[in-house]
Amino acid sequence: MKKTNEITLLLVEDDDIDAMTIKRSFKKQDITNPVIRVYDGIEALALLKDKKVTQPLVIILDLQMPRMGGIEFLKTLRADPLLSDLVVFVLTTSKAKSDIASSYGEHIAGYFVKGETGDRFSGLVSMLNNYFEIVYLNED
Repeated sequence: MKKTNEITLLLVEDDDIDAMTIKRSFKKQDITNPVIRVYDGIEALALLKDKKVTQPLVIILDLQMPRMGGIEFLKTLRADPLLSDLVVFVLTTSKAKSDIASSYGEHIAGYFVKGETGDRFSGLVSMLNNYFEIVYLNED
């Protein structure tokens, strides 16, 4: 199994403050995984298709983004046979039932609402850390 810090995190987040908060929380919990940040689904797909992100990787995805939002990104990702099995966690401000249903319909690993994590955000980060330690990821 790969060591925890060998799993690359692809953070798809357009908001600089949210991205900084996420990275700071990882650092605070001593998660040293490489984090590659992109601003929208178009950038993320370009990186993935050009194989500029090392495997194994986990995607942390916002839904509300310009150019290509999270749901459209998920549909495009799942339609691509080379990318369809990637692990995706959604971390967004949307509580809309349609967004939640659409996200799980595209086989995400978990859906988290930013404003609701609050002080529990460190719990979310810990959960991701534990996930990295116990789950075997495809290394193609």
